[in-house]
Formats: sequence, C-alpha cells, structure tokens
Amino acid sequence: MNRRRAWTMAIFLFVFADAIAMQARGPILSNLEAAFGVSEAALGLVAPAGTIGFLAVVVTVGLLAGRIRVRRALFLGTTLTACALIAMAVAPRYAVFLGALLVQGGAAGVFRGVDRVVLSHLHADRRGRMFTGYAFVWAIGAVLGPQLVTGVLAVADWRAVFVVISLCFLPTAAIAARSELPSMDAERSLSRTDLRALFRRPAVVGACTGMVFVGALEGILFTWLAYYAGTFYGTTTANLVLSAYLLAYVPARLGYTFAIERVPYLALLAAVTLPAVPALAVAFSGVTGPVLFLAVFVAGGSISGGFPTLAAYAVETAPEYSGPLNALTTGATYAGLAIAPPIVGLLAETYGIGRALWSTVCIALALLATVATLWHWTGTPDVPRAEMTAD
Repeated sequence: MNRRRAWTMAIFLFVFADAIAMQARGPILSNLEAAFGVSEAALGLVAPAGTIGFLAVVVTVGLLAGRIRVRRALFLGTTLTACALIAMAVAPRYAVFLGALLVQGGAAGVFRGVDRVVLSHLHADRRGRMFTGYAFVWAIGAVLGPQLVTGVLAVADWRAVFVVISLCFLPTAAIAARSELPSMDAERSLSRTDLRALFRRPAVVGACTGMVFVGALEGILFTWLAYYAGTFYGTTTANLVLSAYLLAYVPARLGYTFAIERVPYLALLAAVTLPAVPALAVAFSGVTGPVLFLAVFVAGGSISGGFPTLAAYAVETAPEYSGPLNALTTGATYAGLAIAPPIVGLLAETYGIGRALWSTVCIALALLATVATLWHWTGTPDVPRAEMTAD
C-alpha cells in the first residue's frame, strides 16, 4: 500500500471512530443521569465538555499547520483520544467524567486540526470529493454509534461502551506510527496579515457563520434527540430514532460526493437545507410512530450537507491556506456544537424538552438566511473567482 493510500485510510478510520465516540454521548445520557444523579441542565454539559477542548485545540493546530510536525500531531491525537476514552470509562464522579471528556475532545482536536489539511494536499485534484467522502465515512460511524451503545448495554455496563470505542482508534495509531507522511510543502504558514486578509473575504465569513448554525443543529440533535424520544419510547427504540436521523447522512452524503463537482456550492446547500425546516417542525410537534421516523430521516439528510459543502467552499477560496481554513470552519461548527445543547438543556428545565427542541426550526431558518445572504454578497452561488488568488 502506498503512503497516499495508507494515510487516506488512516484519516478515514479516525473520523469513523470519532463519529462513533460522538454519537455514543446522547444515547447514554439517561445512564449518566441514573449513575451520577444529575439534572437535565447538568446533562447539557456533556456536549460543551466534549467540544470546548476540541474547539480550542483544533483552531490552534489548524492555524499552525504550516509549522508543526503533522505526522507527530496525528499520532499524538490518536493515542491521547484512546486514553481519554478509557479514563471516561473508569470515572468515579460526573465531574471527572466531564474532565476526561474535555481531554478526549482536545485530543481529537489535535488530529482533526490537520487531517483535512493532509487530504487537501494528498488529493488536490479532487478536494471537494475527498471532503464529502470524509463526511460520508463520518456518517457511517455516526449511524453505528447509537447501535453500538445499544449492543454493549445489552451485555454490559455503560462504562464498557467507552472501552470498546477506544479500540477503534488503534488502526489509525498503527498507521501513524509506521508510515511516513508525504510532503506538505504546499501548505503555507499563516501570518497575522494573512489571517486578517482571510477574515475580510466574504466567502470565509459567510462559511464560518453558516458552520455555527450547522453545528448548533447537529449538536442539539446528537445530544437531545434520543433523550426526547425516550420520553415516550424505551431506550432501544429511542436510540433507533437517533439512528434514523443519522442513517440519512449516509445516502445523502454519498450523493453530495458526486453532486458537489456538478452543482455550485451555495445552490446545492440551499436546495438540500430547505426541507429541514418543515421536517424539524413535524418531528417536534409531538408525533410518534412512522411519521416521527420519517421526519427525522428527512431532517438528517437535509442537515448533513452543511458541514462538507461549507468546508469545501471555504478551502476552495484559498487552497494554500487549507490548514487555517479547516481550523476556522471546523472551529465554527464546534462552537455551535458547544453552545446550543446546554441552552436547550436550560430551556428543557423550564418548558420541557419537546418545546425546547423547537429552537432547531429557528436555527434551520437562520442557516438558510445565511446561505442567501452569502450568495447575494458574493454575487455567485459558486466560489467567487476573485477570491481564488492569495492576498
């Protein structure tokens, strides 16, 4: 196996395992509630604990992508992620669990701060397709996450979930330890002047704003959908509702992998995001049964296009700064992931989880408004040609 293929596999395996780890959090909220005796508001801290560390590290590492030893960062991020998951499994108190989760997020941020940078340089001729392929692999792991939780809980305690997930990172650690990384000479270091220039680009500002709303939607649904379904279903069926949402990511992102090279970025994003508004309204109207499953499936397919499309759109504006742009867009997404779920937790304490989740409809409308504004601002549904050159 050549180095390009080996590293592509290593990155895809990591993001697959990272998706499983992320999607295991929502389905065990009720187990954490029972084990540690905490409230809904306290449970809302699970999402920010997993994302605050990630957010700080992914932005820092991404901005320094042209200066750091990338292979070492990838290996360190993988091994620390696995160790933090073990720490979560043996945590004696909720505060310790949240602390280990914070470390796990930061460790994943080390890897994710440079993984798409590596893909960008390994596959410069088909960057958009590789980014959507990356998102497609994440979707497969995300779908399997809740079902892995269900399977492990059928035979063991919730703590075993994190032991099993930690093993999923070992293949990537093995490749990172043994395989040299191809040259990354095309990646430029970012000065303060360059950073200010990037922030002046409408495409970058708009993409990061859109990413905040995408992250908010995903963070709320990843964290609270199974919990919401658990108010009228048993644990197994409630986890299936989350899986139905995530299952939509697989065919949708597979379709985006091909569509992204044929349809202008913003036109594609507007078209696929629009159905999320009515789908979310139906999902949290109190319906159950097949209608609920169909509504969350449609919402999942719709929302799943946001991250890969906006990430590729931003990087295409300045491929020589793929590291910083990866950091900015990923950081914006995880800012939404960190901020929105605890707000929903607070709303749920006062108004109930059903009413609190109506906030997703407002966020989906805000995402559509952002896409429309960005399209108007740049004057094109595709990457603005003027932004393709370095400042």
